[in-house]
Amino acid sequence: MNVIRTSRLALAATGAALLTACSSSEGGEGPAPTVQPVPAVSAVSPTAQPSNQKERKNLDLSAPETIATGIGVPWGLAFLSDGSALVAERDSGRVLQVTPGSEPREVYTVPGVDAGGEGGLLGLAVKDDWVYAYFTGDQDNRIVRFKLTGNDQPEVIFDGITKGGRHNGGRIAFGPDGMLYAGTGDASEESRSQDRDDPSGKILRLTPDGDPAPGNPWEGSPVWTLGHRNVQGLAWDDQGRMYGIEFGQNKYDEVNVIEKGRNYGWPEVEGRGGDSRFAEPLVQWTTDEASPSGAAVAGDTLYVAALRGERLWTVPLGGGSTKAELTGEYGRLRTAAVAPDGSLWLTTSNTDGRGDRRDGDDRILRFPAR
Repeated sequence: MNVIRTSRLALAATGAALLTACSSSEGGEGPAPTVQPVPAVSAVSPTAQPSNQKERKNLDLSAPETIATGIGVPWGLAFLSDGSALVAERDSGRVLQVTPGSEPREVYTVPGVDAGGEGGLLGLAVKDDWVYAYFTGDQDNRIVRFKLTGNDQPEVIFDGITKGGRHNGGRIAFGPDGMLYAGTGDASEESRSQDRDDPSGKILRLTPDGDPAPGNPWEGSPVWTLGHRNVQGLAWDDQGRMYGIEFGQNKYDEVNVIEKGRNYGWPEVEGRGGDSRFAEPLVQWTTDEASPSGAAVAGDTLYVAALRGERLWTVPLGGGSTKAELTGEYGRLRTAAVAPDGSLWLTTSNTDGRGDRRDGDDRILRFPAR
């Protein structure tokens, strides 16, 4: 373990789960949600580049197909080259392979998962023949990678992210630049978000081996952006612009355009604060309307899954007003991901202890591309 990772473990050891009365998904009132202008690619970062995926199409939200039912608190979702998906069960630590028309099957169980509160087996990502997982262990949150062939133990590539009963972050994804991005939470210890030497309350940018990526704003640091409360959604559009989805406290949840080295204000600012030191959200919702989690871009629209809001928010990237879809139809929505065929997969989260369980929960829905 190198010096950087050792220092993070030391920070984690001092960061026991400090629970506060704040809510990641409750309270507040605010203005009608509108979308601010999206900056040009050159304003986002010199590493941003157009996606190499096929052209994304808009979606038909009127006729979803149920892909799977009976999954225990699905969280991470990542696609394999054959079009099937790997799905993480938060509390069990199991990784399921989900293929339309077939029953889900267990393909791996991540050892050492400590599920409790908002922790457990969280984000998944796939690159080449490696599967990456972000999970809560007995001491910290960490990122590992493993292969589905054989029974090898996972390789820890990054550790020392402070764990908490709340605000563990957990979303990971490979960007268009081939680097691994990770959204972390403040573990209910707000001061961590502004500490550049602490990986908590940040978006991290790592090489596939887990080292700080070249071109990061601070040499030798994994930090890409800071001042976050609890990032649980990461997405890119076809111009290479990056979006981060973030829980607010009691007022506003946020969608942010993520720009290299920017500070997003927590805990000094929640929502739009008019402070030039901090990046302003692209859009904000009251926490009653959203509690947003996973996100994906299809066509010219960003789709954001909402937990407490029990709806799918559509954010027009060309400007205009956001729109709520599927309100109350499927309960809490956790993860949104665009499949290789352009369809949107959406997971519910009604078995997580905060939702009203429905027959067949939790489920995975598929919305076809037009």
